[in-house]
Amino acid sequence: MKRSAWMFAVLIAMFLAMFCSAGALNAQTTKGAVVFEAHCASCHGNPSAAAAAPGVLSLWNMTADAIYAALTKAPHAASLAGVADADLREAAFYLGRRRVDIAKVADAKLMPNPCPGNSPIGDLSAKPLWNGWGNGVTNARFQSAKGAGMTAAQVPNLKLKWAFGFPGAEEMYGQPTVAGGRVFLGVDTGAVYSLDAETGCVYWSYQADAGVRTAISIGPVKGQSAVKFGVYFGDIKANVYMLDASTGKEIWKVKVEDHPVAKITGAPTLYEDRLYVPVSSQEERAAGWSTVYPCCTFRGSVVALDAANGHTVWKTYPVQDAPKPTKKNSNGVQQYGPNGGAVWSSPTVDPKNHAIYIGTGDAYTPPISKNTDAIMALDMKTGKVMWSVQDTENDAWLSGCGGEIKSENCLDPKDLGPDYDFGASPILVTLQNGHRMLVAGQKSGMVWGHDPDREGTVVWKAQIVKKLALGMITFGGAADEQNAYFGLRTGGVAAVRTDTGEQKWFTPIEPTKGPGAKGENAAITAIPGAIFSGGWDGMLRAFSTEDGRLLWEYNMVRDYDTVNHVPAKGGSMAAPGPTVAGGMLFVGSGYVFSAGTPGNALLVFAPQ
Repeated sequence: MKRSAWMFAVLIAMFLAMFCSAGALNAQTTKGAVVFEAHCASCHGNPSAAAAAPGVLSLWNMTADAIYAALTKAPHAASLAGVADADLREAAFYLGRRRVDIAKVADAKLMPNPCPGNSPIGDLSAKPLWNGWGNGVTNARFQSAKGAGMTAAQVPNLKLKWAFGFPGAEEMYGQPTVAGGRVFLGVDTGAVYSLDAETGCVYWSYQADAGVRTAISIGPVKGQSAVKFGVYFGDIKANVYMLDASTGKEIWKVKVEDHPVAKITGAPTLYEDRLYVPVSSQEERAAGWSTVYPCCTFRGSVVALDAANGHTVWKTYPVQDAPKPTKKNSNGVQQYGPNGGAVWSSPTVDPKNHAIYIGTGDAYTPPISKNTDAIMALDMKTGKVMWSVQDTENDAWLSGCGGEIKSENCLDPKDLGPDYDFGASPILVTLQNGHRMLVAGQKSGMVWGHDPDREGTVVWKAQIVKKLALGMITFGGAADEQNAYFGLRTGGVAAVRTDTGEQKWFTPIEPTKGPGAKGENAAITAIPGAIFSGGWDGMLRAFSTEDGRLLWEYNMVRDYDTVNHVPAKGGSMAAPGPTVAGGMLFVGSGYVFSAGTPGNALLVFAPQ
C-alpha cells in the first residue's frame, strides 16, 4: 500500500473508532442537547446564575472545535471532570454543527484515487447536466430524454457502476449535481467534493464551516477573469459560498443571516447574475430542547446575492413584523414573537412574471403571521412581496418538545399547531392549454394548485392521503408535461394531474421487514416514462409514469467496496432525491431525518 493510502486508512480508522458508535446524526444532536442541559445550562443563559457566562445564543456562533477546546481547559475542565470526552464532543457538535477535528480526515488530498489531471471545465452544455435542486429554475425535478441518456425501458437493467465513500460522514445531507463531466456533492462533515462522473476519481475538496445540506448550483462567472464557472451552496450556519468549479478555490463566502441558529437547508437558486438564498433555522428544535433558550426570534428570509461577489441585493422576511418581548419564563428568560416562516426549500424562478416563488414554514409560538404556511411571490428585482396565500392558518409548532427535556417554550397541546409547513419547493408548470400552475406539496399530505398569474389564487387542492397528518409530503415531488408525482411518509407514490389535481394513480409500497422508519419521504425525480423514489427503508425504486407499476428496485442498505477505499454503507433516503444525467443515476444514500438507517455512500448506477 502506498504511504498516502496507508496514512488515509489510519486516519479513517481513528475517526470511525471515535465517532461511528454514536449512531444517527439526529440522535446525536439530541444527545448533545441533553449534555448541554445537564452540565451547561445552569450557567449559560440562566439569568439566575451566580456568575455571568455567555448566553446560549452566543455559543451557537462558535465553532465546534472552539467549544470543545473551551470545555477541556480551565475554568470548565475542573467542573466537567466527571463528564466523558465523548459527551463533551456531542455538546460541541450540538452547538457548532460540525464534528470536532473532522477536517483532519475529510480532505480529498488524503484519498488514494486522485484524478490524473484537472483540466478546466469547458462548455457546460457540451455534456449532460443536472444543475441544482430541481434541474432548472422551475424546480420540476425532471430530466429530458437527451439529458437522461436512458429510457424507461432501460431502467429495469440498472446496475451499480461505482460507489464512493465519504470519510467521517454520518449522514448523506446533500444531493449530487452533475456538470461538465463531474459530480459535485456536499456532506454533513462540511466537506464539498468534485468527482469524475464516469470513474469516481476525486478532483478536489473544500471544507465549509458546517454541514452542507443543499444541492449545488453551477454557472458561468462574471467579473472574475481567472474563474470560468462557479459552484454555489450554503451550509447549516447560514454561510453561502462560491468556489471555482475547476479547482475548488474559495472565491467568496458571506453569512446571510446573523441569527445564531439560522441555517440553509434549501439549495440557493442561481438565475442569470443573482443567487436567491432561502434561510431556515434550528430554532424550532433548539427552543423545544432548551430550558434557557429565549424563544423565539428567528424569521425566515430570502436573500438575493450578486452571484459575482456575494454582495446582498435585497433581503425579504415573510414574517414582516420584527419579534418583540412578550413574557418571561419561570427561569426569568425573555420570550419573543412573532417568529417562524422558515424557507426550507429552493426558491422557484418565474422570468415571465419577474417573480420568485417560495413556500414558508409554520410559526413557533403565537402571535402567528399570515405569511406562515404560505405560498408567496417576491419581486425578483426588489424582493417586495407581490402576493401571499396562506394555506393553513394558526399553525404554531416547536419540534423539539418532549423526550428527556421539558422546556417551557413548548406550547400546551390545545395550542400546538399541526406543523403543516411547505418544506418542498413549489413546482412551476405550463399546462397543455398554455395556462400555468404552481404545484405545491405540503407536509399535511395535501397538494395545492395555485395560479401564478392570478395572485396565487387556489385553483385546486388534492388530498392524496386518507387523513391529513404530519410529514406526509416533506421534501418534494417532480412534474412532467401532465402530472406531478409525490412520495408519502405512510408509504406509496401518487400521480396527480397538474391541471385539475385529479389523482391519476396511487401505488402503495409494502415496507421491507425489520425495524426502523418506513415510507417515501425523499424528493421524487422524473425522466420521460419513469420516476425514481428513495425510501426510509433504504430501498431505491422506479415506477412507470403511465400507471405507477414498479419497474425496478434496489436495496441500498449494505456495505460497499468504494473507488476511494473508504468504508461506506448505504442507508435511508429521507430528503434529497436521486439525480439523472448522461445515462447514469446518482444517489446519495444514508439520510435519516429523525429515523432510519444512516449511511455515507454515493452510489452510481447505469443500464447494463
